[in-house]
Amino acid sequence: MTSRNREGRPRVEGTLIVRRRAVTAVLAATALLLTAGCSSGDGGGGGSPPSAAGSAPAQSPGSGSPSPSGRATDEPPPAKGSVDVVRTVAEGLDSPWGVAPLPDGGLLVSSRDEATITRVDTETGKRTELGEVPGVSPEGEGGLLGLALSPDYATDHMVYAYFTSAGDNRIVRMIYDAGEPAGQQLGAPDTVFRGIPKGFVHNGGRIAFGPDKMLYAGTGEAGDTGLSQDQDSLGGKILRLTPEGEPAPGNPFPDSPVYSLGHRNVQGLAWDSEQRLFAAEFGQDTWDELNAIEPGGNYGWPEAEGDSDDDRFIDPLAQWSTDDASPSGIAYAEGSLWMAGLGGERLWRVPLDGTEASADPQSFLTGEYGRLRTVVAAGGDKLWLLTSETDGRGSPGDGDDRILELEVR
Repeated sequence: MTSRNREGRPRVEGTLIVRRRAVTAVLAATALLLTAGCSSGDGGGGGSPPSAAGSAPAQSPGSGSPSPSGRATDEPPPAKGSVDVVRTVAEGLDSPWGVAPLPDGGLLVSSRDEATITRVDTETGKRTELGEVPGVSPEGEGGLLGLALSPDYATDHMVYAYFTSAGDNRIVRMIYDAGEPAGQQLGAPDTVFRGIPKGFVHNGGRIAFGPDKMLYAGTGEAGDTGLSQDQDSLGGKILRLTPEGEPAPGNPFPDSPVYSLGHRNVQGLAWDSEQRLFAAEFGQDTWDELNAIEPGGNYGWPEAEGDSDDDRFIDPLAQWSTDDASPSGIAYAEGSLWMAGLGGERLWRVPLDGTEASADPQSFLTGEYGRLRTVVAAGGDKLWLLTSETDGRGSPGDGDDRILELEVR
């Protein structure tokens, strides 16, 4: 669980608050920036962002007449509501953090502290170390963190990684050549983005390519709370970049990679079936958050933690007591967002209706596998779940850490 400064901060009774009313719609300025993104002449893979998280879901034929809120009046199909562990895919992993599913069904897994990337065969559990990523400086919550495959992976075989170096957090890309001997399958890293603030805590680290083929990165404020509200800082933000590391066309702030601000430590990114972006965020003493992300949106930290009466800030979709969540990875499957909890040692399900929760969150696997770091959609009703007992804050036992296959029912 992320280090928390509890001095002078009151505890809040109860465990969670769920937002079932609609998230505030994106204002006209956001609509204009999306239009600008669509008209961009950049040829780097579709410049405009996915539809904003605060906008109404797109209507499909036969979906019913829109209500005044912009949603169809027909009831949405029910989300599947439980999850079962099908099997343990692999075990004995050391400080695993990021996961990237391969087209052939395998998984690439990063080791935060060993700075290695390992391929896991999801059928047999066999592990093959691709190699060590040079330049990683593991310390505290920093090290080799998120992984993502290039949107053109079928032709370029590029693997992207977010890591902590001696001076900053950065994003690199490397060619993965499975034809080379084990331990030598990673090419030399090419740094595509650097200068993200680093610290002993709050290094963010999740990266993912969105439906628009742009690279999104969740960053932390590295323990310096003032960075989150500083639009010119890369700390405490969600960044949106081209695959080459340039500010993506259509971003809300001119010539800036910043997509949203006012975050404390973002470690979960996922899109729903309507291409809306959601993010999980560590709170401090009171509330952890699940947010629906709007381009240019300000999520309040450090002025607000959880819900706020300040209309400058966007309230979370759902919030939890920090003892029940400490969220890291999130994934979307079968109509719900699934959120891995470190300190909470459980998997949360948040069923969605647009950008609202359609029912109270449910928790699964509470205390059964310890700290849960990353959850990844595996297609259909399957999820991959990564435990995190060997990160220095757990109580590792035989078999830790492991990858589990889950089935949503």
